[in-house]
Amino acid sequence: MNKPKTALDIEKIRSDFPILNEAVNGKSLVYFDNAATTQKPSVVINALTDYYGHYNANIHRGLHALAEKATFAFENSRHSLQRFLNAALVEEIIFTYGTTDGINLVAQTFGRRFLGQGDEIIISTLEHHSNIVPWQMLCEERGCVLRVIPINEQGELRMDEYEKMLSERTKLVSVVHVSNSLGTINPVKTIIEKAHAVGAKVLIDGAQATSHMEVDVQALDCDFYVFSLHKLYGPTGLGVLYGKKAILDAMPPYRGGGEMIKEVTFEKTTYNDLPYKFEAGTPNIADVVAALTAVQYVDELGKTNMAAYENELLRYATEQLGDIDGLRIVGQAAEKISVVSFVLAGIHPQDIGTILDQQGIAIRTGHHCTQPLMNRLGLPSGTARASFAVYNTFAEIDKLVQGIRKVQKMML
Repeated sequence: MNKPKTALDIEKIRSDFPILNEAVNGKSLVYFDNAATTQKPSVVINALTDYYGHYNANIHRGLHALAEKATFAFENSRHSLQRFLNAALVEEIIFTYGTTDGINLVAQTFGRRFLGQGDEIIISTLEHHSNIVPWQMLCEERGCVLRVIPINEQGELRMDEYEKMLSERTKLVSVVHVSNSLGTINPVKTIIEKAHAVGAKVLIDGAQATSHMEVDVQALDCDFYVFSLHKLYGPTGLGVLYGKKAILDAMPPYRGGGEMIKEVTFEKTTYNDLPYKFEAGTPNIADVVAALTAVQYVDELGKTNMAAYENELLRYATEQLGDIDGLRIVGQAAEKISVVSFVLAGIHPQDIGTILDQQGIAIRTGHHCTQPLMNRLGLPSGTARASFAVYNTFAEIDKLVQGIRKVQKMML
């Protein structure tokens, strides 16, 4: 396969990420663990230090100059993320600690308020544990029933089975936009439309989608959308929950404390308006401020350009890895993104990861927080997973192929 040209200056992009100059075990770092977290460009790192060095202050309640500057920067990030998702209203953007926190917020507020005995929640076989366990906990507490959409051998959802599951008992559908283990892109717009037809609400886990593809929550018409900034070249410990305003208004607060209140007496508390009703206490100010820079960085590169380049990386990796005897790629969906999971005959995934690490190549091994999926695939030890970002190169994929061949020579 010829390595195609791209509209992006990849060497310039690579120079934006200081960690790519690091050596690991005496080798130049090849970082293929982007589905777990992406690396951070200097502009994001600088935004963090700029906040702490020049206008660190608590927000919203202070009248002094530093507090006003910090508040403006914090809320400017919220507006940026509204535009990033094309949310209708800025108050529909809730800051969380990450994707997991956003899902738990919905489970513990929407779920407790609106779901009860016999109501059904639909998830899929492709889900990360963070989109399984909160619903199991809710089902145990409220007497709900959890149903699971099966997959085919290619790692795609069985949409025919999904349609059979839907009924007037279905109250919530919560599915991943892109599988972190297989890279499968789910037909979420169709999933949403069919759920809405029976009156169910829909949450989409966008943790793996937002850094690779355009996301328009109004076009999707999802009721909730969650993702983490650390997978979008931004800081760790920060996420976004998008929710339709009418639904968020009807949900009770998740945590109690400062900021999420209007007035407190010992007799009664009245809660704040959106989005602050769900943002109790001093928030993760510095990381929210730096999130603006991460979003701007992605916008400047252009999602279309990024997706085109990353898709070529995926095609090249799939072709090159497919030529290795004894290697089987797990997950062959017609629509997939930026992830190649694989197994090597006779070699444990952990051994693959360890030997590649000795060569400076970082991949992920194991079940990738998707144990039910791995059990369905008959892979209790999981897979080795290489996941790509815009700063990766075809030459790095060649190093991965060479590294895997070395694993085979050492282990077989």
